[in-house]
Amino acid sequence: MTLFDNMTTVAVYTAITVTLLIWFGAARNPFTVAGLFIREMISNRKYMLHFVAVILILFCNKLELRVESTLTQSYDFATFFQSIEGNFVSTFQHTFENKYLTMFLSFMYVVVFQALLIASIAIYTNRSKDRMMFYAICYAIMINYLVAIPFYLFLPVNEVWLHDPQHVRFLMLDVFPDFENQYRALSGVDNCFPSLHTSISVTLAILAVRSGIKRWAWFCCICACIIIFAIFYLGIHWLIDMCGGLVLATVASTVGMKLSRLTLSQRSRRGRSAKTPAQVQFLREDAK
Repeated sequence: MTLFDNMTTVAVYTAITVTLLIWFGAARNPFTVAGLFIREMISNRKYMLHFVAVILILFCNKLELRVESTLTQSYDFATFFQSIEGNFVSTFQHTFENKYLTMFLSFMYVVVFQALLIASIAIYTNRSKDRMMFYAICYAIMINYLVAIPFYLFLPVNEVWLHDPQHVRFLMLDVFPDFENQYRALSGVDNCFPSLHTSISVTLAILAVRSGIKRWAWFCCICACIIIFAIFYLGIHWLIDMCGGLVLATVASTVGMKLSRLTLSQRSRRGRSAKTPAQVQFLREDAK
């Protein structure tokens, strides 16, 4: 059964999913949250610059594909990966293969994955006390891509279904027949290690836990587990790709939190230094 006809269908599903996720995670009208986001983009230059930086870093993956196409020598480390982990992916896929599961996991891989990222940014904009989480997620996503792209250039690993078509099938084509023409421009077929679907979904889960929003933390953790399941089931990633993604997610989320705290502490110091002596005296008297 075809679930996605083209990228327009993907965009529609994503928009609906983002709206529902914002409502669930923020426990607020999603259009109100969208209004807060737009207001913050207009009034807060630092906020706007961080968001733009995230958008730009997402395009770096497409730039990497162009650079890779100009390289004269091509390598594929998939044989090396398979020599280490054997037929794990083919066994995994054959064990669980089911047409309804294929539809569900394809939806998680294509739609929910990107919807989680968009919704997370909106949810952390909803409350001023979550501002640290907004900066943390911006830094963490940038770190994910900045670390992964050099691996994609210099350690190319073909997807499992392409390397071993006799034993592994690309199940995504069952629900998105034109995937290779419509979606593939966003990700190279040899951009496997580390798995960004793993690293970004786990990064979002870790940051959701750190945010203290329990319902969102539980949801992101469950989604991360399902997406990791999907990368093997659909025949895309190697087990080693997932391990690399987990390490990258841990590093990116940790560094992202530290950079976020540093960003906010610098802003706080500037705010205090900007106060006039009269304001400082007033605050001291008020404290008494």
